[in-house]
Amino acid sequence: MSNKNTHLCASNTSTLLINDLLFYIGIFLILATAIPFIRHDFWIFRVFEYPRLQKLFLNALIIALSLWFFPPSLSERLILGLLVINLIYLLYLVLPFTRFSRKQILKSRHPAGKNNIKLLIANVYQENRQSDAYHKLIGECDPDLILLVETNQWWADQMDPISEAYPHQLRAPLENTYGMLLYSRLELVGGSINYLVEDDIPSIEVNVKLLSGQLVKLHCLHPQPPVPQENPRSTERDKEILLIAKKAKNSKIPVLVAGDLNDVAWSYTTELFGKISGLLDPRRGRGFFNSFNAKYFFLRFPLDHIFCSTDFTLSTIKRMNSCGSDHFPMCVEFQYDPQAEVVQEEPEVTEEDFELAEEKMSKV
Repeated sequence: MSNKNTHLCASNTSTLLINDLLFYIGIFLILATAIPFIRHDFWIFRVFEYPRLQKLFLNALIIALSLWFFPPSLSERLILGLLVINLIYLLYLVLPFTRFSRKQILKSRHPAGKNNIKLLIANVYQENRQSDAYHKLIGECDPDLILLVETNQWWADQMDPISEAYPHQLRAPLENTYGMLLYSRLELVGGSINYLVEDDIPSIEVNVKLLSGQLVKLHCLHPQPPVPQENPRSTERDKEILLIAKKAKNSKIPVLVAGDLNDVAWSYTTELFGKISGLLDPRRGRGFFNSFNAKYFFLRFPLDHIFCSTDFTLSTIKRMNSCGSDHFPMCVEFQYDPQAEVVQEEPEVTEEDFELAEEKMSKV
């Protein structure tokens, strides 16, 4: 066989291998988008909700490469057509978190005032020892409230120097990576540390008094993620999230909910949380603000959340620099503005949504 024929044969073999690889990756991407439609709590069904942006990027890449490499066989054209439909569906899901969509929360009318409240939330990663970086971060954000999760006694000791500036505190340091520390320079009224679903997973409920005297209900939470090494199902996480949603809906005063929910902003559980609670997401219409994973740029998801009731407007939202953790901290400032409630609509909720939420909250 001549060298020319050898090269041609090798080239054809490489093209066939690329075709096969693109074909099977395309099938996987279609399945990865379809699996979350199965409303099962087992982790394998929930984990595919996370990488929506990654699926969108890979979907577009596979379509582009397929148009270049695929021969016009029926099966490959079928997969290509399904990938196009998949791409359109993913774009539809992602669009609300881009600047091309309508903002769910209005921009604050005043830059500062006695009705403003600024929060810093950070999953510090319990084994992280860069506590000095967090002290610097607190200076940069200059928050009224600081919520630190994944904090044990070592982290509680390292944060002692901020006690003078932030004298109002609720602390539950734990060694199981679910410890929680809340510091405030605003007065805290009637606070409690609760264990709503699991005996070793705390949450915080407290009233915060703004400088204007207005009380705001604050809920802080950090449920377990549905992953094999933590919890193989999402049942407990979903239940805690929805219990907080119900509490928020029943509140007689303005509400904020903050924490590492271990759930992405676009999952059906987080969307159900918004419908049941009536709370708004400041990311909608502004960006993804992916807070995890700080160490791997291609594996980033919006896991750290701050939601507010319709009587708040948004002053600022910013993802801060990493401080050695696998999470980026989030610095968000709201302004209590009762007039905003007239124009800001709560997410629409149906009877079916209520029934689903009640079903999830009844699970053990």
